[in-house]
Amino acid sequence: MQTERERETAAAVRQTTLSLAQSLAALLRPGCEMWSLRDTMMLLGIWVLVACGQRTTQAPPQWEKVAVRLSGYPRKHNEGRVEVRYEGEWGTICDDDFKLENAVVLCRMMGFTTATGWTHSAKYGKGAGRVWLDNLDCRGTEKDVSQCKSLGWGQTDCTHEEDAGVVCKDERIPGFVDSNVISVQSEQIEEVRLRPAVPNAKRRLPVTEGFVEVKYKGHWEKICDNGWNHRNSRVICGMLGFPAERKTNKKFYKRLRRRRASIKRARSSAPRMVSERRQSTYRVHSVACAGTEAHFSLCQFELVKGNGTARCQGGMPAAVSCVPGPLFSKGRKQMKQPELSVRLKAGARVGEGRVEILKDNEWGTVCDDRWNVLSASVVCRELGFGSAKEALTGARMGKGIGPIYLNEVMCNGFEKSIWDCAAKNFTEDNCKHTEDAATRCNVPYMGFETTIRISGGRTGFEGRVEVLTTVANGTQQWGLVCGDSWGTLEAMVVCRQLGIGYANHGVQETWYWDADTGAKEMVLSGVKCTGNEMTLSQCQNHGHNVKCKKTGTRFAAGVICSETSSDLILDARLVQQTAYLEDRPLHMLYCAAEENCLSSSAQNANWPYGHRRLLRFSSEIHNIGRADFRPKAGRHSWVWHECHGHYHSMDIFTHYDILTLNGSKVAEGHKASFCLEDSDCGDNVAKRYECANFGEQGITVGCWDSYRHDIDCQWIDITDVKPGNYILQVVINPNHEVSESDFTNNAMKCNCKYDGHRIWMHNCHIGDAFSEEAERKFEKYPGQLNNLIP
Repeated sequence: MQTERERETAAAVRQTTLSLAQSLAALLRPGCEMWSLRDTMMLLGIWVLVACGQRTTQAPPQWEKVAVRLSGYPRKHNEGRVEVRYEGEWGTICDDDFKLENAVVLCRMMGFTTATGWTHSAKYGKGAGRVWLDNLDCRGTEKDVSQCKSLGWGQTDCTHEEDAGVVCKDERIPGFVDSNVISVQSEQIEEVRLRPAVPNAKRRLPVTEGFVEVKYKGHWEKICDNGWNHRNSRVICGMLGFPAERKTNKKFYKRLRRRRASIKRARSSAPRMVSERRQSTYRVHSVACAGTEAHFSLCQFELVKGNGTARCQGGMPAAVSCVPGPLFSKGRKQMKQPELSVRLKAGARVGEGRVEILKDNEWGTVCDDRWNVLSASVVCRELGFGSAKEALTGARMGKGIGPIYLNEVMCNGFEKSIWDCAAKNFTEDNCKHTEDAATRCNVPYMGFETTIRISGGRTGFEGRVEVLTTVANGTQQWGLVCGDSWGTLEAMVVCRQLGIGYANHGVQETWYWDADTGAKEMVLSGVKCTGNEMTLSQCQNHGHNVKCKKTGTRFAAGVICSETSSDLILDARLVQQTAYLEDRPLHMLYCAAEENCLSSSAQNANWPYGHRRLLRFSSEIHNIGRADFRPKAGRHSWVWHECHGHYHSMDIFTHYDILTLNGSKVAEGHKASFCLEDSDCGDNVAKRYECANFGEQGITVGCWDSYRHDIDCQWIDITDVKPGNYILQVVINPNHEVSESDFTNNAMKCNCKYDGHRIWMHNCHIGDAFSEEAERKFEKYPGQLNNLIP
């Protein structure tokens, strides 16, 4: 008995044979003298390949283009299980004979420039539906996977345990059309700008008002204002990084235009016609925007193509005035802004990050299902930026924590807040934090990158920091920054100002970056940043009074920047669940005392008699970022501790403190990095770091380092603490030795009540998980009246 698939194959062979016979007859009838044996053999050879079921290229139906997507868990936006849609059905690709060239073709189909790797054996989880392709064989130059060789669509002996995955290079093909990225075709408008009407206004940034000019094929051109309205202005302002538009004074621009025209007429009559003709020709006419477009090229307008332009009958150049956001307002008062219900987290540049929203005083995230530029623009404008340049999916800015509040957000573009948009309630079945939405917003041009540079590095992401300063005679020159006290927070500001990602290292000695053509003199010292500044000049410094202990150029400050970074958080719920007290005999604490894990009063104890009271708890430190967390110090400088039999790769990895309700410290404990390793990982994430046998140390993305309550130094010595109400505070990476994309979530706090015999922990949370109002109430916690924890 033939199966249905065999019957379909036989029918295909019969149809192919008939077609070949008809082709032969048609070719032979007009003139047999033109037909050769070679032609006949070629046709028959093709027929044999098809009839025998050999591997060949099979084109999909002409009415449907093959689509490709990334899926699976856990994954990043540029990697995952590869799935293809054929005949309206999504399926997978078998990993048999899979190779990098296959991944290159698939990645290009999804808009990435190339592939950096591929995976086998369903690393990103098993797919569903058909296994569409098996023994895929691409050269790497094909534009579509359907042009590659294979056993044929649906011809396979694989199961979903053999699903292939790809890792694409995190670099997009210029102009690739993607619903979440603004893509501008070459024949359309490339950029827009405002040309100030008053010449000296060019020096003031940001430019918020002026004539609108569009860039077309490398040249800046004017727009005719006939029919111009506030919706058009809104789109222009959004592209330039401003959240809203305001009404322009048309009378002022008309008077200005008439005055300039009269001045030119007075100069000479000969060049007058040329001058006026240039003044009255325009590239763009009849602009009609809806007001929600994220890019001007998406509006309706008449574009004069080619080398010519058209006149603007009865009109003048379009002028626009924009309202800057709080960060970019000139002379803005340094007053406290009201807390918004949305924020961006873990972004490297101003105006980008993971979207988090506030509900019931707790911050949560947004699922990326249906997330697009329109919805992202609502978030950007609410935060005081312009429209969105890109809507990012797949936890592109790292995974969030806490609840996921919204799913399938659909905004019309005019909403004041993302909470006003249509959306579905979140369910755990259809969304995880690996699908957290993010955005990149348009921000005003401030020229920050023109006053700083890096030189001498091996790549454009590293080098000695040089700043532009004004000397006594009024000229400007490049100078060096003193490396004293220079660290990660300062490096974060430099990388942000230059727009080249996150800080990987803040370097205090740069003798190995020999920049012969660079600056030679120290012009800036005492730099101290919080890490949130937009420019290095906004950080504290010594001003013109430069003080540097080591003045040679080899001790100048430097940076190493990166497109990705780690992000550590502590599992607050686990701390709350596992906390307890133990009275531990002194004779069991010699090793702990050697590593300074006890309070200072332990030095005066009657060793080995007596005991110390310890607050013990378990902890898990998760890496939810986009890069592995690695110790800053190389293994050659790790310190061996004989007593506990381990290497310390960081001087201090965690601070444990007991604070009074007014913030005074009453007990402290610190835990050096016993050994940074992957204790456990999420699904389909492989461990990479293990401390045994002097192994590599670190925490892989998607993994966590566990410290059980019953190991040495996983405690706080509270022997001298009196009964009362306190706050337990735990801070990871407290000295910022290792760079992270977000340091605000490194602290964890708990309310605790100690009656001298027992301790109760509650309300444990990450430091930035609650609203400012809720955090203020937490810090003013009056204490419990009883032991019943609400």
